[in-house]
Amino acid sequence: MTPKTNLCIIFAMLIFLTQSLSGADLSESTDVLHEEIRLLKKLVTEMKAEFNQTNASFRKEIEIIRDSHKNLITDLNNKISKLEQTGIERNVESDSPRQLLSNRKVYDNSFNPSIGVILNGRFSDFSQKNADFGGFGVGEEGERGSESLAVDESELNFSANVDDKFYGSITAAIVREDGSDIVELEEAYIQTLSEFGLPTGLSLKAGRALWTLGYLNEHHAHADDFADRPLVYRAFLNNSFNDDGVEASYVLPTAVYSEIGAGMFKGDDFPGGNSTGSSPQSYSTFVRVGGDIGDNQSWRVGGYFLGTKVGERFSNEEMVSFVGDSDLLAADIRYTWAPTGNAREQELTIQGEFFQRDEDGTYEDRDLPSAITSFDDDTEGWYIQSVYKFHPRWRIGVRYSELNSAETPVGLVGSSLDARGHNPESYSIMADWTNSEFSRLRLQYNHEELANGREDDQLIVQYIISLGAHAAHKY
Repeated sequence: MTPKTNLCIIFAMLIFLTQSLSGADLSESTDVLHEEIRLLKKLVTEMKAEFNQTNASFRKEIEIIRDSHKNLITDLNNKISKLEQTGIERNVESDSPRQLLSNRKVYDNSFNPSIGVILNGRFSDFSQKNADFGGFGVGEEGERGSESLAVDESELNFSANVDDKFYGSITAAIVREDGSDIVELEEAYIQTLSEFGLPTGLSLKAGRALWTLGYLNEHHAHADDFADRPLVYRAFLNNSFNDDGVEASYVLPTAVYSEIGAGMFKGDDFPGGNSTGSSPQSYSTFVRVGGDIGDNQSWRVGGYFLGTKVGERFSNEEMVSFVGDSDLLAADIRYTWAPTGNAREQELTIQGEFFQRDEDGTYEDRDLPSAITSFDDDTEGWYIQSVYKFHPRWRIGVRYSELNSAETPVGLVGSSLDARGHNPESYSIMADWTNSEFSRLRLQYNHEELANGREDDQLIVQYIISLGAHAAHKY
């Protein structure tokens, strides 16, 4: 019985006892009174036991809640202590004179560095064995590549914020050249962060890097929209320009994105080569502007200049060399449109670049008995492409690329630099499937006519796999 029920019973018995005392004789009333008192004592004992049992149950529940809160507080205190011990920045106190003088700060490197690996492979089938560019000397990395199954350029990258002032990155590319696998240092640079103390928007980068020159040059090849680079990059930059040097860039405080910059470089990388002396042999400048159109469109245009004093540049498997001055002017444009407002679902990109190379020096083709030939002329190249993401995982794209050769000097007639009146051109279509940001499969078809009357139909199947951490790609 509940305490409430027991109280009701006691109240009823008291009423009954009162009535009994008023209507019976004293002897009988005394017996009834004793019986009622005994019943009352029994009820009180039962109520006391029930109360003690309920009280003990309440105490047990309170202890459980208290222990639970105590464990939660202990766990939170442990987490706070751990965060305090592994904070981003902590001072290390020491009695050594060296540390006292330097007041050096030590930064936690729990997530330092980020390590990423790019696996890049392909199957290629070509209808032509010869892939020389008529009228142009092309470096080894700008050549078409091998046929059949092949491991393409794969990368290993380490990068991190060194501390509050510097960011560092190194990328090694594993490539196959002349039947052997070799490791090439693609990038190894440091870059200042905002805490370095430079004016807001100003940044310095030093080392070896994919420098600011056109749109594609800043991007690693695996981030491209096509399995190969357009003809102008292959002929003018040997796929990319990543000389040793230093570059300054400044994002202007304007309403639209505006950036200017300049750099100076050793002069060893294509279009340079075999630089001499201790002073830089290449210099660059650039300007870029861009912005948004509404909520789902964006654009950017840029202009670039790279001037190089070429010690000796080799091409066409080192059979052709150039010595002299090489000036490269470039312009790029890029437009993006996300029809749904979410580029992950649907996106259209249109992109193009134009290059003009003005060279003044001498060419030599070792396949010819003729002497070194003077050259003072300019050549041009350009491409335009469009890629449409019609599904979060599927994209299709088209690209056209062309080179405009110069008039062939008399001394180079009949050589590999003789364009014979033909301008190399290439048509490409591709479709790719992206399962996630870490994996992509691509099918591509190229139709190239690099020399007069030599048409090459190419089929390329490519996979790109990313392992570990990988930085977001540039715009």
